[in-house]
Amino acid sequence: MPGGAAARRQRLARAALPAISLVLVIAAIWWFNPRAISYLGFNLMLNLAVPVALATVAQMCVMATNELDLSIGAFVGFSACVTATYMPGEPALAALILAGGVVAYMAAAAIIHWRNVPSIVVTLGLSFVWGGLALIIRPTPGGAAPDFLKAIMGLKTPFVPLPVILAVILALGTHLLLMRSSYGAVLRGVGGNARAVDRAGWSILKAKMAMFALAAIFGILAGMALVGVSSSADANMAGGYTLLSIAGAVIGGAEFVGGRISPIGAVIGALVLQLASSALNFFQVPFLPGGRIPQEWQVGAQGVFLIAILAARALIGRSEK
Repeated sequence: MPGGAAARRQRLARAALPAISLVLVIAAIWWFNPRAISYLGFNLMLNLAVPVALATVAQMCVMATNELDLSIGAFVGFSACVTATYMPGEPALAALILAGGVVAYMAAAAIIHWRNVPSIVVTLGLSFVWGGLALIIRPTPGGAAPDFLKAIMGLKTPFVPLPVILAVILALGTHLLLMRSSYGAVLRGVGGNARAVDRAGWSILKAKMAMFALAAIFGILAGMALVGVSSSADANMAGGYTLLSIAGAVIGGAEFVGGRISPIGAVIGALVLQLASSALNFFQVPFLPGGRIPQEWQVGAQGVFLIAILAARALIGRSEK
């Protein structure tokens, strides 16, 4: 039917929006500074893309259940502090502490489900817990990255920069796990139609706990990757990751309700945010001091970019109706 074909075209346009955004940002960087479009340029611009992408996927897992995690930034910082402080000399203790973090995330999911407490309240409280524990573990910046993390994050891959390869692996791996597996459909169904999932005999509680556990695992990996890049840790080093993870997931096509997510889109959204920051550094504004956008304005400029993406999605959504 014509109407069905039009709806499919609109869904395709919606799914392609993150990729279009990525192409536009890369084109803008090339326009402002063609030398940045190179192996070394992408390696420098995407230096922190892998931790941000992992945090974005963690946030996406929580959003898939119609919840929101306001503690992911603090949890990434906590994981980084544990990694840099204990993993080089006491890996078993580090693994035990990080496993406790996964259990805490699962307990938070149970509280949210059983007591019907808003997730923003529970995760906001958790953010103070993670921040306090990070300060106890690392009251001052320091620590060291384990040798295996330095080796992985410092790997010089041929032809394609390592951050791009890791981003592709992350996107495809989470896509297969959540979008192509049978249990992935159940996990996403908790956000899309929890009543139908319950009638089919699946436990909504277990599914939510599984998604929160996945979020914690990706948050731990984000903290470890961050230490591998920076070679040390600070309790506040991932303070902005909460907002970045939400923005990246939304740019990638995730919805706050309905269980609609896109793992590939979420990773692309994280890359777009990282590259957009570089594009703003290259952007020349004649009437500003030094001819460039001040660092403190760049967060606002990223917000304008996010609003533009959301406006495009809203136009596509309106045309679907």
